[in-house]
Amino acid sequence: MSNLSIHSTNYAVILSEVWRVLSAKRSRRTCICFYLLLAFASPALLLAQFQQPTADELKMTADPKAPGAAAVYLNIEEVTSDQLHYQSFYARIKVLTEKGKELATVDVPPYLRGTSKITDIKARTIHSDGTVIPLVGKPQDLLVVKGKTREGDQMQVNRKVFTLPSVEVGSILEYTYTIQDDDNISSSPHWEIQRPYFVHKAHYLFTPFKAFLPGIENQTNMYMEDEHGRVINSLIWWSKLPEGVSVKTDAAGHYSVDVVDVPPAPDEDWMPPIQSLLYRVFFYYKAAYSGTDYWVSEAKLWSKDVDQFARPSKAIKDAVSGLIAPADSDLDKAKKLYKAVQALDNTDYSRKKTDSEMKQLHLKTARHAEDVWAQKSGDSEDIALLYLAMLRAAGLKAWPMQVVDRSRAIFDHSYLSTRQFDDFLAIVVIDGKEVYLDPGEKMCPFGTLHWKHTLTSGFRLSDKGAVIEDTPDSNNKDTLVQKIADISIDADGGVKGEARVVMTGQEALYWRQLALQNDEEEVKKQFIESLRDSLPDGVQAGVDHFVALDDSNANLIAVLKISGNIGAAAGKHLIFPAFFFESRAKHPFVAQKKRITSVDLHYAKIEHDDVTYHVPSGYDIESAPESSQDSWLDHATLQIAITSKEDSFEVERILTPNFHMLNPSEYDDLHDFYLRLATADQQQLVFTRASAAKGIQ
Repeated sequence: MSNLSIHSTNYAVILSEVWRVLSAKRSRRTCICFYLLLAFASPALLLAQFQQPTADELKMTADPKAPGAAAVYLNIEEVTSDQLHYQSFYARIKVLTEKGKELATVDVPPYLRGTSKITDIKARTIHSDGTVIPLVGKPQDLLVVKGKTREGDQMQVNRKVFTLPSVEVGSILEYTYTIQDDDNISSSPHWEIQRPYFVHKAHYLFTPFKAFLPGIENQTNMYMEDEHGRVINSLIWWSKLPEGVSVKTDAAGHYSVDVVDVPPAPDEDWMPPIQSLLYRVFFYYKAAYSGTDYWVSEAKLWSKDVDQFARPSKAIKDAVSGLIAPADSDLDKAKKLYKAVQALDNTDYSRKKTDSEMKQLHLKTARHAEDVWAQKSGDSEDIALLYLAMLRAAGLKAWPMQVVDRSRAIFDHSYLSTRQFDDFLAIVVIDGKEVYLDPGEKMCPFGTLHWKHTLTSGFRLSDKGAVIEDTPDSNNKDTLVQKIADISIDADGGVKGEARVVMTGQEALYWRQLALQNDEEEVKKQFIESLRDSLPDGVQAGVDHFVALDDSNANLIAVLKISGNIGAAAGKHLIFPAFFFESRAKHPFVAQKKRITSVDLHYAKIEHDDVTYHVPSGYDIESAPESSQDSWLDHATLQIAITSKEDSFEVERILTPNFHMLNPSEYDDLHDFYLRLATADQQQLVFTRASAAKGIQ
């Protein structure tokens, strides 16, 4: 019997796993089903018990180990048993500020209805005077997702939510719950050691499936199989833990982790994916004896499955012959086929059809590339592999690659799980050079990878077979944001004008993909919202229209109408911000002097502001910024160019960062550069009535 076999105290992890199973259509979708071929009885469970708070805990108003913390975990205990098929969780929390009261609402991890259940939910609030208020009533039982497995079985995932009563600043929150599974389910715990709040003490314990306990190895009537029919022979764990902490085992086969004084999860601007930074431990059962064995075996299965789906069948060859001409170059062929698959309905950006809609339209789940072409529809994965099949049908040398989404995680070779991989790319050889393409990303131009697919890792096929490799970096010249404004100023400090924001690369891709799932009015609203904190006080802007919002081969342009009043009158003077789009910009890295994590700006881009001010009649420029250039080694440059004309004044600002990922060791220089940038952006223009004009100083 096949069942979902992973439970996790991390809601996002289990929900993503459930969704993978619900949406799985082919074996290349990672399956997380194990076959547990021996059931055990479930005796009474050993649950953590509530504790009597100490006098110091009750009167605590702040924590010297976590200065300024809104709350701290006093204790955490998580116990998982594959023999007894349960997982229990216990926590004690001290609330120190109003914000800390948010921990009063507890979101129990999702569970599969019919195969798992949440039991023994107990909770209480203890006020600082020792008063105890127990939880009464039933928790909410909410639907997360409902659908069918790939075997056609119904599946429903729910989650329970409860809120501790009468929580005050100074309260201690205490709760426990148990997830009880059917006897044929195996649990591989994911221990989230690091949390948003400081943890004083935590204990984690795992008892694995009986076949993996000492002295049981030779009992052949006890075993598990994976989805490929291979016997599970290894219990593996992956860990990222504080210095001096490790996963320990004892003679009875238990695995445990004990930690004290765990700092809160880092919360810094422009961090790499948080899930790749936290202290965690993952256990999993695998049919592999070593990491090398695992990746070699999985790569072979992956490549076989992908090749089967993307085979260039007769139907694909016929379609390709109608799209390209014999005289076309390899580059022209690749571009024409790319345009054809980009035009298909990508259901990751529109809407997946329901089972009843598929049946009514006589459509079926795609099993091969030709199904996707016949139905003119598929998800990003379908379309990427259809493009691969078409390239091969056109006689081009092309390879598939499945990569980690860099916005979600960073690939870790030591974590033996293909669930790390997300999206498919195509690699085509043109004039002897490999070109990486992103056909599954709707509106992504030919030759461009979405930033989340750059500088990441994944499986790819090559002349050497299936291997793990990295994708290339993007170029800072690929993405440009140019703001060109023509602003007229009146004698009262009023402004009126028009601006054009020209975007290429990743910036244009973002807004075009947003437009696929929203009407243009909503895109206009969000675009202006993105500029709001950059516009000077007193200025209003609205998007009049977009140019080429639906054309990925052209520059995207937002045409803005600008009005308002920004001039500060001071006697005979009018004072204006010199850098119209930067005067209120929230510069990153200025307020934070030290850095724990790496910096990930996602992608490098050139920012070019070109603003022309038309001077009001009877006024001259008294002072203005000087043309200048500032640079930070090979990492970034800031250029300021000032041009004065008879009745106007042009201010250009060009920021060119040549990086988008930096180590914490380079943060001091980064901070200093952005501090100088923020200072430069606060410079002003001073207009003076002609009779008092002094000229530019």
